[in-house]
Amino acid sequence: MTVKLRMQVKRIYDEPGEDDGRRVLVDRLWPRGISKDRAELDDWAKELAPSSELRAWYHQDREQRYDEFAERYRQELDTREQNERLDSLLDSADDPGVLTLLTAVKEDDEPRSHVPILLAVLQEAATGEK
Repeated sequence: MTVKLRMQVKRIYDEPGEDDGRRVLVDRLWPRGISKDRAELDDWAKELAPSSELRAWYHQDREQRYDEFAERYRQELDTREQNERLDSLLDSADDPGVLTLLTAVKEDDEPRSHVPILLAVLQEAATGEK
Protein backbone atom coordinates (compact mmCIF):
# COMPACT_ATOMS: atom_id res chain seq x y z
CA MET A 1 0.00 0.00 0.00
CA THR A 2 1.59 3.28 -1.08
CA VAL A 3 -0.84 5.86 0.29
CA LYS A 4 -0.55 6.89 3.93
CA LEU A 5 -3.79 5.70 5.46
CA ARG A 6 -5.45 7.26 8.47
CA MET A 7 -7.88 5.00 10.31
CA GLN A 8 -10.42 6.01 12.89
CA VAL A 9 -13.35 4.51 14.77
CA LYS A 10 -16.76 6.13 15.13
CA ARG A 11 -20.13 5.04 16.37
CA ILE A 12 -22.66 4.47 13.61
CA TYR A 13 -25.10 6.65 15.55
CA ASP A 14 -22.85 9.73 15.17
CA GLU A 15 -23.39 12.07 12.26
CA PRO A 16 -21.12 11.42 9.27
CA GLY A 17 -18.22 13.85 9.03
CA GLU A 18 -16.60 15.43 5.99
CA ASP A 19 -13.28 13.87 7.01
CA ASP A 20 -14.61 10.30 7.34
CA GLY A 21 -13.25 9.07 4.03
CA ARG A 22 -14.45 5.52 3.38
CA ARG A 23 -17.12 4.55 5.94
CA VAL A 24 -17.32 0.83 6.72
CA LEU A 25 -19.56 -0.87 9.26
CA VAL A 26 -17.55 -3.61 11.02
CA ASP A 27 -20.30 -5.26 13.11
CA ARG A 28 -21.81 -8.62 12.18
CA LEU A 29 -25.36 -7.46 13.04
CA TRP A 30 -27.08 -4.42 11.58
CA PRO A 31 -27.42 -1.72 14.29
CA ARG A 32 -30.86 -1.02 15.68
CA GLY A 33 -32.56 2.22 14.80
CA ILE A 34 -30.33 3.10 11.83
CA SER A 35 -31.59 3.12 8.28
CA LYS A 36 -29.17 2.32 5.49
CA ASP A 37 -29.68 5.83 4.12
CA ARG A 38 -28.87 7.49 7.44
CA ALA A 39 -25.78 5.32 7.92
CA GLU A 40 -24.17 6.67 4.72
CA LEU A 41 -22.03 3.55 4.40
CA ASP A 42 -19.58 2.70 1.69
CA ASP A 43 -19.43 -0.91 2.78
CA TRP A 44 -20.53 -3.39 5.45
CA ALA A 45 -17.66 -5.73 6.32
CA LYS A 46 -19.65 -8.10 8.52
CA GLU A 47 -17.37 -11.00 7.54
CA LEU A 48 -14.53 -9.25 9.41
CA ALA A 49 -16.49 -9.17 12.66
CA PRO A 50 -16.09 -12.03 15.15
CA SER A 51 -18.02 -15.18 14.32
CA SER A 52 -21.41 -15.58 15.98
CA GLU A 53 -20.01 -18.46 18.03
CA LEU A 54 -17.06 -16.45 19.32
CA ARG A 55 -19.23 -13.45 20.07
CA ALA A 56 -21.72 -15.58 22.04
CA TRP A 57 -18.91 -17.28 23.97
CA TYR A 58 -17.33 -13.93 24.87
CA HIS A 59 -20.59 -12.35 26.02
CA GLN A 60 -21.12 -15.14 28.56
CA ASP A 61 -18.29 -13.67 30.68
CA ARG A 62 -16.87 -10.49 29.20
CA GLU A 63 -14.98 -9.58 32.37
CA GLN A 64 -12.85 -12.74 32.42
CA ARG A 65 -12.61 -13.69 28.74
CA TYR A 66 -11.35 -10.61 26.91
CA ASP A 67 -7.72 -11.71 26.52
CA GLU A 68 -8.73 -15.11 25.18
CA PHE A 69 -11.42 -13.47 23.02
CA ALA A 70 -8.77 -11.18 21.51
CA GLU A 71 -6.51 -14.13 20.77
CA ARG A 72 -9.31 -16.20 19.22
CA TYR A 73 -10.54 -13.26 17.16
CA ARG A 74 -7.04 -12.65 15.82
CA GLN A 75 -6.92 -16.34 14.86
CA GLU A 76 -10.22 -15.94 12.99
CA LEU A 77 -8.72 -13.01 11.09
CA ASP A 78 -5.53 -14.91 10.29
CA THR A 79 -6.74 -16.95 7.33
CA ARG A 80 -6.06 -16.48 3.63
CA GLU A 81 -9.67 -15.50 3.00
CA GLN A 82 -9.73 -12.97 5.84
CA ASN A 83 -6.35 -11.56 4.82
CA GLU A 84 -7.75 -10.96 1.34
CA ARG A 85 -10.74 -9.15 2.88
CA LEU A 86 -8.44 -7.03 5.07
CA ASP A 87 -6.25 -6.13 2.08
CA SER A 88 -9.31 -5.30 -0.01
CA LEU A 89 -10.65 -3.04 2.74
CA LEU A 90 -7.32 -1.24 3.03
CA ASP A 91 -7.01 -0.88 -0.74
CA SER A 92 -10.52 0.57 -0.98
CA ALA A 93 -9.49 3.50 1.22
CA ASP A 94 -6.58 4.61 -0.98
CA ASP A 95 -8.42 7.75 -1.96
CA PRO A 96 -8.67 9.98 0.10
CA GLY A 97 -6.55 7.87 2.48
CA VAL A 98 -9.05 7.78 5.35
CA LEU A 99 -10.84 4.70 6.62
CA THR A 100 -13.58 5.08 9.23
CA LEU A 101 -14.62 1.90 11.00
CA LEU A 102 -18.19 2.19 12.21
CA THR A 103 -19.67 0.24 15.08
CA ALA A 104 -22.78 0.16 17.24
CA VAL A 105 -20.72 -0.85 20.29
CA LYS A 106 -21.39 1.50 23.21
CA GLU A 107 -18.55 3.93 23.90
CA ASP A 108 -17.92 2.46 27.36
CA ASP A 109 -17.69 -1.05 25.89
CA GLU A 110 -15.58 -0.21 22.85
CA PRO A 111 -12.13 -0.68 24.47
CA ARG A 112 -13.02 -4.32 25.26
CA SER A 113 -14.81 -5.07 22.00
CA HIS A 114 -13.66 -6.47 18.68
CA VAL A 115 -13.11 -3.00 17.25
CA PRO A 116 -9.66 -2.18 18.74
CA ILE A 117 -8.46 -5.66 17.78
CA LEU A 118 -9.64 -5.23 14.18
CA LEU A 119 -8.12 -1.74 14.05
CA ALA A 120 -4.77 -3.11 15.28
CA VAL A 121 -4.85 -5.94 12.72
CA LEU A 122 -5.62 -3.45 9.94
CA GLN A 123 -2.81 -1.17 11.08
CA GLU A 124 -0.41 -4.12 11.14
CA ALA A 125 -1.50 -5.11 7.63
CA ALA A 126 -1.17 -1.54 6.35
CA THR A 127 2.38 -1.21 7.67
CA GLY A 128 3.46 -4.77 6.94
CA GLU A 129 4.02 -5.53 10.62
CA LYS A 130 2.74 -8.58 12.48
